[in-house]
Amino acid sequence: MKNCMKLEILALSANESFARNAVAAFALSLNPTVSELSDIKTAVSEAVTNCIVHAYSRREGEQKIVIECISESTEDGGVLHITVTDYGCGIENVTQALTPFFTTLEGEERSGMGFTIMQTFMSDFSVKSERGKGTSVRMSKRFFSEERREKIG
Repeated sequence: MKNCMKLEILALSANESFARNAVAAFALSLNPTVSELSDIKTAVSEAVTNCIVHAYSRREGEQKIVIECISESTEDGGVLHITVTDYGCGIENVTQALTPFFTTLEGEERSGMGFTIMQTFMSDFSVKSERGKGTSVRMSKRFFSEERREKIG
C-alpha cells in the first residue's frame, strides 16, 4: 500500500520540531523501531535546519519549506521517501557542500550542513540544487517487518 503526505511550513526555527515529529508520526504505519524513528527525526531536523540557516539567511520574502513523504508497504517491511525542499538561495557547489563541516556561513560557529548526518541515518540520500531557486534533499529509509528483523538478527 502507498500513502503520501505534504507539509508546508514557514522557515522558522519553531517549526523544526513540528516537522520532524510530523514525519515521524507519518512513518508509524511502517512499524519502525524506536531507533529508526530517531534516525528519521534526526535527518529531517538537519534538512529543515539547513533551509532555515543556509537557504534563507540572506533572503527577503516568503520563506517556506515543503516536506513531501511517501510510504510504501512491502511484504518484508516498507520504505519511507522524504523530500525537503526550500526556495532559497540554492547551493553553488553541491559536491563541496556534501563534505563534512562545510558551511555557507563563514565566521560563524557551525558544524557543517548536516548532509553527512543525513547520509548516515538514511538508506538513500541525494541533493539537487539550483542557484537562486532552491534545494531539494531526497532521503529514503527502508524498514523490515518484525519477521524479517528476526531472521536477519
